[in-house]
Amino acid sequence: MIRPEKVKFMILAADMKRAVRFYKSVFGLDEIFVSDFWSELAHGTAVIAFHGGHDGSPNSTGLSFQFEDVFDAAERIEKAGGTVLEVPNQRDGEPILLGRYRDPEGNEGFITQYAG
Repeated sequence: MIRPEKVKFMILAADMKRAVRFYKSVFGLDEIFVSDFWSELAHGTAVIAFHGGHDGSPNSTGLSFQFEDVFDAAERIEKAGGTVLEVPNQRDGEPILLGRYRDPEGNEGFITQYAG
């Protein structure tokens, strides 16, 4: 069986420096590689890749970050220039508090906190 070498989650960037700064400051990701057209940041073995050239329009993604304190994360998102689209809340039957955010590049993702 042929297996991938790595799994990367790619999102888009209109301003690569701004995108990298946002994800490093809000989510504490580590730099692997940064250029104007392609960048990679990591948390452990999880890699978030950024592809340049985006126009900044809203871009829904499945990217999700889980925190011990999701409300602190929401506050950091807004302080760093992002937008909280949905304040974290717990839905019936779900073991998490779930919120949605939009980064300065237009990418929309999720922030969660385990509530069990």
